[in-house]
Amino acid sequence: MPADRRIVAPTTDPALTEALRLGLAQVEAALHAAVKSDYPFVTEASTHLVDAGGKRSRPLLVLLAAQFGDPTAPGVVPSAVVVELTHLATLYHDDVMDEAALRRGAASANARWDNTVAILTGDFLFARASDILADLGPEAVRLQARTFERLVTGQIRETVGPPEGADPVDHYLSVLADKTASLIATSARFGALLAGADESTVDVLTRFGERFGTAFQLSDDLLDVLSETTQSGKTPGTDLREGVATLPVLLMRRVAGPADARLLALLDGDLADDREHAEALQLLRAHPAMAAAQAEVARWADAARDVLAPLPDVPAKDALAALCDQVVGRTA
Repeated sequence: MPADRRIVAPTTDPALTEALRLGLAQVEAALHAAVKSDYPFVTEASTHLVDAGGKRSRPLLVLLAAQFGDPTAPGVVPSAVVVELTHLATLYHDDVMDEAALRRGAASANARWDNTVAILTGDFLFARASDILADLGPEAVRLQARTFERLVTGQIRETVGPPEGADPVDHYLSVLADKTASLIATSARFGALLAGADESTVDVLTRFGERFGTAFQLSDDLLDVLSETTQSGKTPGTDLREGVATLPVLLMRRVAGPADARLLALLDGDLADDREHAEALQLLRAHPAMAAAQAEVARWADAARDVLAPLPDVPAKDALAALCDQVVGRTA
């Protein structure tokens, strides 16, 4: 496994490197300002995950997409803050639903305080994102509202599960598109839109974000199985322990034969026992379904890269294409 699992913008262009460095520094400062409250405890709870770090993948995508217009336009950095606040808010809520103990290598907010504090802190971050959005115009507000609708719908559909007769893999991919890819697509759209890019460019970058977002989440799900350490900030095999069937498990079940009886028994049982959990991880890592899942990551990453074809050949386009390689490489 690579030592660094973060998503960064691979570029050798000095001007783009510096622009991204400055842009992300502005985002970070604005993000910390946005989570401050008149009440010290609210500030403490809100900065908990901000200070824990994170990949800042969504703000990075905003800044890269803005390179196809005017990257210094006044709405670019605020929109990057909006997507990161939205992402952070969903993490607070997700940890409550998952009863997670760790997030980004630190105690989750629900573990440090309680579920009520975690839920209300997520709501506070959504409120701050909405306040920033109000200055970006009605189109930005509408885009955020529709993205939030997809986020919530995806979570509900995951909770309820696939309808009778539906293919579990197709259901999983559509849930993933709503829960993760929607906000990543919106990140790219915000960057291009608020930088004043033309309509066709905005559309291309939105479609790129949707496909890249799917590859991104698929790779994260594979890392939950492949990781040997807690370097991701999550305990390896968290999805397995919680009974969340991600792509490797779904693909394994699709082709399961007599040789998979022990793995199926473990997955269908209670993986609270550390030894059985470790055994299930070992068996799943060795299963051919892992290679099939990795191929699916590559397929979505290739689809994202192909969407970029109409864009001009500028360093930002190369960086976006390199992100596709990176998201595949971290699960290789």
